[in-house]
Amino acid sequence: MAADSEPESEVFEITDFTTASEWERFISKIEEVLNDWKLIGNSLGKPLEKGVFTSGTWEEKSDEISFADFKFSVTHHYLVQDSTDKEGKDEVLEDVIPQSMQDLLCMNNDFPPRAHCLVRWYGLREFVVIAPAANHDAVLSESKCNLLLSSVSIALGNTGCQVPLFVQIHHKWRRMYVGECQGHGVRTDFEMVHLRKVPNQYTHLSGLLDIFKSKIGCPLTPLPPVSIAIRLTYVLQDWQQYFWPQQPPDIDALVGGEVGGLEFGKLPFGACEDPISELHLATTWPHLTEGIIVDNDVYSDLDPIQAPHWSVRVRKADNPQCLLGDFVTEFFKICRRKESTDEILGRSTFEEEGREIADITHALSKLTEPAPVPIHKLSVSNMVHTAKKKIRKHRGVEESPLNNDVLNTILLFLFPDAASEKPLDGSSAVDNNNPLSESEEYNLYNQFKSAPSDSLTYKLALCLCMINFYHGGLKGVAHLWQEFVLEMRFRWENNFLIPGLASGPPDLRCCLLHQKLQMLNCCIERKKARDEGRKTNTSDMFPGDAGKAGDQLGPDNLKDTDKEKGEVGKSWDSWSDSEEEFFECLSDTEELKGNGQESGKKGGPKETASLKPEGRLHQHGKLTLLHNGEPLYIPVTQEPAPMTEDLLEEQSEVLAKLGTSAEGAHLRARMQSACLLSDMESFKVLHYLAVQKPADLARHLLPCVIHAAVLKVKEEENLENISLVKKIIKQIITHSSKVLHFPNPEDKKLEEIIHQITNVEAIIARARSLKAKFGTEKCEQEEEKEDLEKFVSCLLEQPEVLVVGAGRGHAGKIIHKLFVNAQRAAAMAPPEEELKRVSSPEERRQNSVSDFPPPAGRELILRTTVPRPAPYSRALPQRMYSVLTKEDFRLAGAFSSDTSFF
Repeated sequence: MAADSEPESEVFEITDFTTASEWERFISKIEEVLNDWKLIGNSLGKPLEKGVFTSGTWEEKSDEISFADFKFSVTHHYLVQDSTDKEGKDEVLEDVIPQSMQDLLCMNNDFPPRAHCLVRWYGLREFVVIAPAANHDAVLSESKCNLLLSSVSIALGNTGCQVPLFVQIHHKWRRMYVGECQGHGVRTDFEMVHLRKVPNQYTHLSGLLDIFKSKIGCPLTPLPPVSIAIRLTYVLQDWQQYFWPQQPPDIDALVGGEVGGLEFGKLPFGACEDPISELHLATTWPHLTEGIIVDNDVYSDLDPIQAPHWSVRVRKADNPQCLLGDFVTEFFKICRRKESTDEILGRSTFEEEGREIADITHALSKLTEPAPVPIHKLSVSNMVHTAKKKIRKHRGVEESPLNNDVLNTILLFLFPDAASEKPLDGSSAVDNNNPLSESEEYNLYNQFKSAPSDSLTYKLALCLCMINFYHGGLKGVAHLWQEFVLEMRFRWENNFLIPGLASGPPDLRCCLLHQKLQMLNCCIERKKARDEGRKTNTSDMFPGDAGKAGDQLGPDNLKDTDKEKGEVGKSWDSWSDSEEEFFECLSDTEELKGNGQESGKKGGPKETASLKPEGRLHQHGKLTLLHNGEPLYIPVTQEPAPMTEDLLEEQSEVLAKLGTSAEGAHLRARMQSACLLSDMESFKVLHYLAVQKPADLARHLLPCVIHAAVLKVKEEENLENISLVKKIIKQIITHSSKVLHFPNPEDKKLEEIIHQITNVEAIIARARSLKAKFGTEKCEQEEEKEDLEKFVSCLLEQPEVLVVGAGRGHAGKIIHKLFVNAQRAAAMAPPEEELKRVSSPEERRQNSVSDFPPPAGRELILRTTVPRPAPYSRALPQRMYSVLTKEDFRLAGAFSSDTSFF
């Protein structure tokens, strides 16, 4: 009994032979993707319109599948078209061949200028591609290729999908595809041949026709006619007689004021090399039939001049060197440098200028002491060369990055008042020759947070840009900045206003550096008014005449704001901790009171009326006092302290931290009503300027440089009137206004803006190159000129442009002439004009050169509709595409067969 029970307790191993293999799983995944994308059944779209492959919208969607551990990507490419109702059409469409088979015969979109390679080879509007997911992976063995093709065939049969399905084989750079399309009782096989060396018998039409006919294997004895489309492409590389019109700037003429040199304050523009490298002429015969044309290894009827269709495309030079783009790019590189001015130029000039500057306490007392400062006469020698004398203590003239001529030219450009005997008004600026309207210019500097285009900050940015590119690079930038700071100190010490800055408080719409310079100018203005007021007080016997002396201040205190500025000057002084100034303010008020009392006692109402009251700003409308009916006046009040953006942010943070307590509110009120002494404040705008690194400086001024570049691009575009460029400039302005308003914009975003500007410059340069080559300015007839200009603008915007009239049109004749001259130059033959003068026909024949070079590319499309594989089979479309270039030969065939009985 025990022996009988033992076999029942044993476990038997069962093998399930119905488990799916990896291959079956792979096929099911393909079917699953096709079902998810709803590519089941046949849906007929509208007939393809001419040019829709280029003008229409192509979309794609992808998924990933795997065969064991090998990953494939599945991508569906399709032309977006109006959706058609699929319901109820399956029964009707059973006998209709798939859409892709019909597209094989469509001639409206042969040789599209821009499309997927399978679209160009087969004329398909929709297809699916299965390719190795990783770029380095490839399906190389023939057995794997056949396995994949079998998987595709089974998946198409199981799902009923009528969209062509391709598999990419071999290395990806070879663009080798095999595929299949299935319908109701029909199938199309997509096959391909790719060779490096071309067999001689296949370089012409007759040899390719032989291949096509043998591959079809049509059983009918009178073969149906084969439809032929041929395109020959000729490349023009030698623009012999058309020199590139852009001349590089003469660096020697930049200094010295020579005519034609690039002036400081003006950005360069244009490409240094021809931005158009090649012209491709495609001559097309779209509808030919076998027997009409002869093209074999002995003779060819394919003369490009006789081609019914000409189309042209231009090949752009790869990254042409553009001056404006290089200027801005090189300046942007400074932003990434870490060195300080001292590290670049050596020991600081400010450290050894005097012992008093090393001691910060002594410096402050020196700045705030009331001793009158002697005002020297403005001249080139004592203003421009002040900084040089100090620098020579530390390094020789030969070691200076900038030579004297360059430095003098720049400083005179930045400070034009240095050349005149009389100081100019601080708000004076050089006339702006910008063709843009004031409102547009205002909007730009406001949007970019840069500075007005006639301001000192803007001109400084352009000078630094040029110095960085042409004169010494980073060292030159550091040197000029050091000179600039010394000039600011010189002007502060001698009460000379800074030119090229708008008067008034700092403009918070501008960059921070511009605000700092405006703040320094405010300080100079207040200091100047106070110092001159002290002079008049010490020289006059009666302190009551101080108001009159205020009228005799410098030219910056003219017009109706004299008293206001004088009062403000007093308010700045009155906040000082100096006892002397404190008692001066008290004595002034006491004396005014005394004068008022005495006049009241002595003179009565007449003398009271003759006494001019002080502190009135202007009359307040029709309001009067209650008792005597005199008009009510608005008093002169203390102006709020001018502040730059960084100080406002700092103050707002401090005020926010004070809280809501009574003590905090009292301190907040004191802070808001406080007004800093101009000496203290200016010592801080000078220290701020002195400690700026070249990288910080470049960050501050980059908005001004971008602003200048955009203005330059707009100016150049106005001369050319290119619609494409107008659109891109609007995008640049929108993009820049968003990026530059942030305190520290990202480098990547700044690089994008600079790249866009360079791109626009290259487009304008290409337009000028093409206009010069096609001679748009030489046209005598206005109609021809307009046609040529339209043709050139289309070349810039479109991938390929149709030449109206082919070789007989105006543009066609110019292109023909370009090829003829290039051919004669290459063959060292006499020019066409000289050849016409030769009277002997024999000499003409000897010197004659073909008008066109051998074609760089030959493309042919052969089509027909024949029954396969038997005479009684259904007549189905057959197609073969051939392309032949110097190092490449490809045949792409789509051969359909009837599978009803086979």
